Amino acid sequence: MPDRTKATLPATASTGGVLRPTELARHVHLVREPVGAVAAAWVENRWSLRWRLPCGRWFDSEVLPHPTCSLTVELGSHPRVGVPAGETVLVTGVCTRRFDVEVRGWGRVVGLRMRPGGLTSLTGHPASAWTDRSVAAGEVLPEALVRALADPDLADAGTTWAEVAEAGLAALAGERPDPRYDLLLDVVADMLADRTLLAVAQVADRHGTTVRTLQRLFTHYVGVGPKWVLARYRMHDAVSALHDGFDGTLTELAVQHGWYDQAHFTRDFTALVGMSPGQYRARSGG
Repeated sequence: MPDRTKATLPATASTGGVLRPTELARHVHLVREPVGAVAAAWVENRWSLRWRLPCGRWFDSEVLPHPTCSLTVELGSHPRVGVPAGETVLVTGVCTRRFDVEVRGWGRVVGLRMRPGGLTSLTGHPASAWTDRSVAAGEVLPEALVRALADPDLADAGTTWAEVAEAGLAALAGERPDPRYDLLLDVVADMLADRTLLAVAQVADRHGTTVRTLQRLFTHYVGVGPKWVLARYRMHDAVSALHDGFDGTLTELAVQHGWYDQAHFTRDFTALVGMSPGQYRARSGG
């Protein structure tokens, strides 16, 4: 088991990435809660969503996901596209594209956001098996745990569901530490916290390793490479700056968050967000 306590664990994900957060709040009730101590070494936080929209109304939820996977129970009148038929307890891996969900009817989702690499550390399964996919949790976790988490009454009591899920995950931990996972958490926390880190080579030098070693580590535990993770965190920063009313030029925003020029920033932003940073700024009222 990783030799860490909840009090000393660094943050390995932010709350950024939700596009049009004010509009989302008009349609969906989002709650985030701290993880319990028993599973804090592998889980970042608890979260839940609830909605009930009138017939004929819908909302397109858009999120720039983190380099994490989620364990969820998803119930409602309109199952999410991409979910295996008949499955309600799911593992969703890192999404390399914008994560879009059409919210209709009624629904509730209760989930745990895993720390990057947390589920791989617990199960031994490579995270690349879940990249850009939602799979039945039974492919990854013990049948008895999945069966308990599928109980709709338990899902209705979100905190209790999370406690059961966390206890079940913690029970998978071996007695021996996982030093590769510990290294991964340190590297990811550094990427998130230090905005001056703009290249993987910088990260490798700081942590006394090589770019090649980081590539293998991230591919196994996270499901994407370190360059992708670093770029996604900086993109989250840029989007959050626009939400917060950044009043500089877009060139200044680009350089501040690691792009060499506005053209490259605009290209990357548009490919991921679906519109240019100028259009997004106007849409967000900034």
